[in-house]
Amino acid sequence: MEERPETELISIPATPRASTPETLTPSGQRSPRPAAKSSASSFISPRFLSPIGTPMKRVLINMKGYLEAVGHLTKLNPQDAWLPITESRNGNAHYAAFHNLNAGVGFQGLVLPVAFSFLGWSWGILSLTIAYFWQLYTLWILVRLHEAVPGKRYNRYVELAQAAFGERLGVWLALFPTVYLSAGTATALILIGGETMKLFFQTVCGPLCSSNPLTTVEWYLVFTLLCIVLSQLPNLNSIAGLSLIGAITAITYSTMVWVLSVSQQRPPSISYQPLSLPSFSASVFSVMNALGIVAFAFRGHNLALEIQATMPSTFKHPAHVPMWRGAKVAYVLIAMCLFPVAIGGFWAYGNLMPSGGILNALFAFHSHDIPRGLLAMTFLLVVFNCLSSFQIYSMPVFDSFEAGYTSRTNRPCSIWVRSGFRVFYGFISFFIGVALPFLSSLAGLLGGLTLPVTFAYPCFMWVLIKKPVKFSFNWYFNWTLGWLGIAFSLAFSIGGIWSMVNSGLKLKFFKPN
Repeated sequence: MEERPETELISIPATPRASTPETLTPSGQRSPRPAAKSSASSFISPRFLSPIGTPMKRVLINMKGYLEAVGHLTKLNPQDAWLPITESRNGNAHYAAFHNLNAGVGFQGLVLPVAFSFLGWSWGILSLTIAYFWQLYTLWILVRLHEAVPGKRYNRYVELAQAAFGERLGVWLALFPTVYLSAGTATALILIGGETMKLFFQTVCGPLCSSNPLTTVEWYLVFTLLCIVLSQLPNLNSIAGLSLIGAITAITYSTMVWVLSVSQQRPPSISYQPLSLPSFSASVFSVMNALGIVAFAFRGHNLALEIQATMPSTFKHPAHVPMWRGAKVAYVLIAMCLFPVAIGGFWAYGNLMPSGGILNALFAFHSHDIPRGLLAMTFLLVVFNCLSSFQIYSMPVFDSFEAGYTSRTNRPCSIWVRSGFRVFYGFISFFIGVALPFLSSLAGLLGGLTLPVTFAYPCFMWVLIKKPVKFSFNWYFNWTLGWLGIAFSLAFSIGGIWSMVNSGLKLKFFKPN
């Protein structure tokens, strides 16, 4: 019997699945760079090697495999390989969970019981629950819009805003709140971290402290120097370990604070009625400020696209899958931190809650009942968390500095230029903190001004980019949420300004001894 000849196959030269070649970046990381011409291959299963197939069919089968392998070919900006957010694209679901936890849990959760003292049980729990699920929905929107247009990745929040609202309007709408969130949070972290370091030193040292201890401003400087040293890590993926440390410390001290509070005897004059103010207008503004505090507890959406940009993405393995997997784990843990702190803190102190939050209340009412070592450990955990959070919130600012430099010089930043930018930013944040020492107490105002980033803009972006059917449920739902977010932003900002003026700018997150 005559042997049948093998069927010829039309094939395309093979390349790896990553779809784009890699080049070395200034920090030594490997990052994809676009190629002028890319080639790929398709693998044909043996079941397609039938001799009865026509040559055209075999060509189509080969082309189908090729498109499935690299069909989602992303055109990367060459400059992205030089910038700290997109320099390394080896992120995964674990890194996403670490970064989201570090950005989502922090000092802002400790003032949630203050909001409950103005809202009461019912409205406090209801507003916190609504805000949690609302921001979870908008986070899902951002994750899905990261690659909403085939062949294009929106690696930064401002880039997505420009795609949705237009080049100029997108910058005007998104640049101020995102920069304000990053730089304002970094400055507040310097204040809180420096004051907490001072309290830690006083607690550990006790009566043995020297006669000339460091002043609060000097502790700010010490904390700033530590932040600058850690900021020399080159890119967002390289601080994944710091984000893990920040997440663990935040979860630990949040749990310690509410457990210690509910385990102690409650003050005898405690009441759970919302605080009564002399006038109706004062009550309304106080409620608006309290809702702004709740909104500020769910920050971090300005970092969602940046975190997702650190992951590789192909047609078969899109980046939104590991990103959403990590975000879901992170926000379950965030809920397990924020809800007990808010509910347990209000149960323990009621409307006696001081303006500084649950940590101030714990020390004011139970400082003599808690061992000094436990207090010192709590302070130290807060310091570690502030150091870690500073890095992830500063990374978009570092990215902007380096983007401006590389666009003008058409070359990557050297190690010295990169270090210079980060030293400059650290000291600028320090000087702003010294000039505005009340910044860390303005959670309500910060929540109002930055609320659209989390609650409003993503809904508008979904409608403008995805273009759901007009007058459908999806269309109405997102437009309604978006405009509600804008209205709440205005109301909460007014409430935050009223609270700031009413307090005479004398509030402190911590009150140094």
